[in-house]
Amino acid sequence: MPKLFEPTEINGMALKNRFVRSATWEGMASDDGDCTPRLVETIARLAEGGVGLIITGHAYVNKQGQAGQWQLGIYEDSLIPGLREMTDAVHQRGSRIIAQLAHSGLFADPSLTGYPPLAPSAISGITQHSVQEMTISDIRNVVESFGLAAQRAQKSGFDGVQLHVAHGYLLSQFLSPFFNKRSDRYGGNIENRAIIHLEILDAVRSYVGKDYPVLIKMNTKDFIEGGLELEDAVKAGKLLAQNRLDAIELSGGTGLSGKLNPIRTGIRKQADEAYFEDAAVLFKEHINIPIILVGGIRSFEVARRIVNSGIADYISMSRPFIREPDLVNRWKSGDRSKSACHSDSRCFVPTRTGKGIYCVMEERERKKDGTI
Repeated sequence: MPKLFEPTEINGMALKNRFVRSATWEGMASDDGDCTPRLVETIARLAEGGVGLIITGHAYVNKQGQAGQWQLGIYEDSLIPGLREMTDAVHQRGSRIIAQLAHSGLFADPSLTGYPPLAPSAISGITQHSVQEMTISDIRNVVESFGLAAQRAQKSGFDGVQLHVAHGYLLSQFLSPFFNKRSDRYGGNIENRAIIHLEILDAVRSYVGKDYPVLIKMNTKDFIEGGLELEDAVKAGKLLAQNRLDAIELSGGTGLSGKLNPIRTGIRKQADEAYFEDAAVLFKEHINIPIILVGGIRSFEVARRIVNSGIADYISMSRPFIREPDLVNRWKSGDRSKSACHSDSRCFVPTRTGKGIYCVMEERERKKDGTI
């Protein structure tokens, strides 16, 4: 049996294999962020398809942190019953699920939240909205919001939580010198820029205890001029790992990265896959907790090489599972052909119109073949 299909544990969370569905914005929640039957069905298909660990789409921890319409929420207790339906569906199918906790910071949509966007610093020209620099009171409120959201996740039956520290959202903004221009204890060197993350870890632990898995997803680089670079990312990761963090998922880039953005379309050959692999090697040298690697992995051979060589402990994918939620079971059955994903990112277009995420190319192919 390949190592990819070995059972493992992360802080007591038993996983049947080393495959992870990376957090993916499904665009299927209700207007107030409640989990819907359609979203439950989508997540259940991933569990049926053999994914060992499913990470939810980014769930906003308070209303001021909402990024967009039809985004999953975890900001109040009334949302727990819907979230419980999701976790029950996954557990009934033998998989595990954790909630990704997020705050969008300056990328929050004030037309939805009713509040001005918050950010580490009041930099202008990034969005069309005016941004409010966070006060110490704002920071304390956000820290508490993450702690309470983790408690709701635990009550909802999630097997753990993941803090979203990637892709230019609030916690990513604090780590990045591009966004964080503060002159107080939360700004300056990387040790200061990581203070809010350590405070959130402490708050989360105070609500869920030491035996509940707490992960983060973080940028290895921002891929913007003046943004977070790999050396500082490793330092931040090391600080977090020393403070009761259980695993790190490595990603990179922001919505401002433009042509520098590492997220690739048209992945055709194995050399184009695993575009954060070099960063994972460096993290592994300095950090002694499990590393989850996301980023363009499409081939079983690449996934196996990464795990067998110790570059990362888990393989995380997003777009391939949109096209093939049963990809893990297919690979396990012996059909090791590459993911059918075209890596064109058209799947995210329907989420912006309220249709929810699905593989647009698969739909076109089925129409062409006359199967729909």
